[in-house]
Amino acid sequence: MTVEERLREELKQVKKIDEKAMEESKTRWDAIAKPLHSLGKLEDSLVAIAGMTGDATMHLEKKALVTMCADNGVVEEGVTQTGQEVTAIVSENFLKEAATSSIMCKTVGADIFPVDIGIARDTNIINRKIAYGTKNMVKEPAMTREEAVRGLQVGIDMVKELKERGYGIIATGEMGIGNTTTSSAVAAVLLERPVEEVTGRGAGLSSEGLDRKVNAIKKAIALHKPNKEDGIDVLSKVGGFDIAGMAGTFLGGAIYGVPVVIDGFISTVSAMLAATICPEAKNFMMASHVSKEPAAIMALEALGKEACLHCDMCLGEGTGALVFYPILDMACAVYQGMTTFDDNHIEKYEPLI
Repeated sequence: MTVEERLREELKQVKKIDEKAMEESKTRWDAIAKPLHSLGKLEDSLVAIAGMTGDATMHLEKKALVTMCADNGVVEEGVTQTGQEVTAIVSENFLKEAATSSIMCKTVGADIFPVDIGIARDTNIINRKIAYGTKNMVKEPAMTREEAVRGLQVGIDMVKELKERGYGIIATGEMGIGNTTTSSAVAAVLLERPVEEVTGRGAGLSSEGLDRKVNAIKKAIALHKPNKEDGIDVLSKVGGFDIAGMAGTFLGGAIYGVPVVIDGFISTVSAMLAATICPEAKNFMMASHVSKEPAAIMALEALGKEACLHCDMCLGEGTGALVFYPILDMACAVYQGMTTFDDNHIEKYEPLI
């Protein structure tokens, strides 16, 4: 069995969301002694989680952040402000609580799992390396089709492992110099929008650097002509290993019934890829925030997702998804701990017509 055949077999395990569990969750919210739907998206989020997990009682105590870390050959084109060496340094800092997202993980009670899926040198983080970085997509496909599928498999397997260890929800994050270039390329293809519309300054490019970035993406798309109907084709030609790993994490969420939280622009692009490969996967994704990158809103709209938070964040690493975790914790505290109308002998609110 080829790696792609294995992937297709695993995707057959994806089930529809559990409507009964969602109805049970709605009933619980409506029974709580407060005005109906007065917590808005907090209520909607838990109802959605009930549908994903098939369980209306909520088990989100163990929270994870999986950061996919990889280098991108397109940095040769001068599309970044820093060099590839930064990817490895920051990735290893995740384990030292010396990176932004690792500090935030400690604050919100989440465990971080940094994965070396394609860093240009060896590291001491979780080793799932496909290759030492992708090729320069301006000159050749970023990776082979088989490498793309193997990258997806890394994400799927991480979800399986974490579910077996009792984690009830997973946030997605990434680290990879040059990955706003690859994600903008993927977005341009999947959204069928001009490259200029979906490409931002990333980690702080000058106007000249932004022009180089846009031109590099245009050249890569023109050279390889990725097929937007085939997510694996798009990923292999103009994507990155970090994007592959995150897309696989979203697929894993759908296979194993685990809610997976979208972070910012790069994560949202990965979610679009996953949805292209398996449309049902969208039902197991949760949007956290709206990134400041130009195409972030477009990508969320393409997924049919509406984020709770508007913080003008664009750091990546899973930071926006982590900010969403305390909101879910508060929602769970009310959902599980508050008394009902019946407990208080109060007449229930009735829906207004």
